[in-house]
Amino acid sequence: MTAEDIKNDLKFLADFDHADNLQWFFKTGKGQYGEGDVFIGVKVPKVRKVAKRYTDLSLSEIKKLLYSKIHEERLCALLILVDKFAMANLDEQEKIFKFYINNAKRANNWDLVDLSSPRIVGEYLLNKNKTILYKFAASNNLWEKRISIISTYTFIKNEKFSDSLRLAKILMNDKHDLIHKAVGWMLREVGNRNQAEEEKFLKKYYKKMPRTMLRYAIEKFEEDKRIAYLKSRI
Repeated sequence: MTAEDIKNDLKFLADFDHADNLQWFFKTGKGQYGEGDVFIGVKVPKVRKVAKRYTDLSLSEIKKLLYSKIHEERLCALLILVDKFAMANLDEQEKIFKFYINNAKRANNWDLVDLSSPRIVGEYLLNKNKTILYKFAASNNLWEKRISIISTYTFIKNEKFSDSLRLAKILMNDKHDLIHKAVGWMLREVGNRNQAEEEKFLKKYYKKMPRTMLRYAIEKFEEDKRIAYLKSRI
C-alpha cells in the first residue's frame, strides 16, 4: 500500500474536461491564490472512495501525496488523515495532529483546509490549549490563517464560541477575500446556534468589517435586520 498506488487509482478516474473547469474555479492562474495548482478532474466523492481504501497508509506515504503538485492527490492524503484520526487512539491522534500542523502549508487551497482542519485540528484541540491557532492567525501564510479560523467550526458545533470570536477579531483586518469569507462563515455558524452571541460581536465591529465578511456573517438574519446592518443602522 503506497502513495503510488493511490496516484494510479486517481489517474484512472481522471476527467480532464472537468479539470479545466476546476483550474478556473480554484483560481490557479498567475498571481491568483491557487497559482500552480494542477487538477486532473476527479470529483470529491470519488476521491473519498479512494481514501477509504487506504486508511492504513503510513504517514511517510501520505507525506508523498501531500507534496504532490496534483490537487486531488493532496486532497486524498488529507481525507485519509481525517479517517485515520477518527479511528485512532489518543496517542495516534496526537501524532496525526502534529503531522498535520507540521505540513499545514500543503493544505494549500480552501477546500483542502475546509475538509480537513475542523476534523483534525478542531477535534484535537477541542479541550486543549489552542495557542497554535493564534500562531497560525498571525502567520504570513494564507492557508495557515484559514486553518486557524476554520478549525474552530468544531468548537462552535460544541457550543464553544470564544476562540472563534477572538480569532475573528484578529483576522478582521486581513486583506484576503478568502479570510473574509472564512471569518464571516464562522460568525454565521455562531449565530446559527446563538444569534445574541454573534450580534454582541457584530455590534462592536460590523462597521469595521470588510463587506464580504459582514455579508457572510448576517446571511441568515431576517431581511430587515440584515439590511439594517448593511446600511449601518443598528
